[in-house]
Amino acid sequence: MGLKPAKIYRVPKKRLYTRKEYMDGTPASKITIFDMGALDSWDKFPVEVSVIAKETAQITHNALEASRIAANRYMQKRAGRANYYLKFRVYPHVVLRENKQATGAGADRVSEGMRRAFGKAVSLGARVDKGQKIISVRTNPNHYFTAREALRRAAAKLPMPCGILVDRGKDLLKL
Repeated sequence: MGLKPAKIYRVPKKRLYTRKEYMDGTPASKITIFDMGALDSWDKFPVEVSVIAKETAQITHNALEASRIAANRYMQKRAGRANYYLKFRVYPHVVLRENKQATGAGADRVSEGMRRAFGKAVSLGARVDKGQKIISVRTNPNHYFTAREALRRAAAKLPMPCGILVDRGKDLLKL
């Protein structure tokens, strides 16, 4: 069976559940690398562009990994590994649970006693607030449009509307 659509987990409904030590078998995060590009010279790039969340939402670790791959691959091909620094600013620490429903003949009687069931851990997610930075790219002014396109591609993988904002170096850009 495939993955559930992101709209199921997008709206934060329940309380945060982060205590993995009380749960049996929590899934590992798919996103393991949070800093990419020129790691040693991150402070030398004058322009910083970020993806900003336009509403409060919950992002699964699958969506974060997909956006990481999209942004990093685009920046590597267009700008080169030494000309950018990409940073993910959110960490998937919320355990997302799902109560498996029985299907088939007589399933309505089986599911009758499962109204407020706790559920089994199926995924991890990151809660983001409105206006919070999700991804940031630092680069040189000549690679600004490359960084902007990479962040647009990464934002397309996220389950909520996002905006792209220039944090630093707006005066260096000829817009």
